[in-house]
Amino acid sequence: MAHTKAGGSTRLGRESQSKRLGVKKFGDQLVKAGNILIRQRGSKWAAGENTKVGGDDTIYATTSGHVKFQKKAQRKFTGKKAEKTIVSVVPEK
Repeated sequence: MAHTKAGGSTRLGRESQSKRLGVKKFGDQLVKAGNILIRQRGSKWAAGENTKVGGDDTIYATTSGHVKFQKKAQRKFTGKKAEKTIVSVVPEK
């Protein structure tokens, strides 16, 4: 008689597709209006001038120009100081 004793169940098989998050356009790179600059979950990076945040926290360019990253010190609601990276687009001349 064929019998498998105490096989149990597997804990594998639940892996989802990677979402390809991260920086898509880097500093001083030329972008067009509407280009995606950063894909993120939450607010790791903040939108600066000539950029907007989409519904899934994606930061995209609103005008053509060069990408610029800068760090800015911000005070959190707990009183702790933290640096925030701000992404901007500097328009072409």
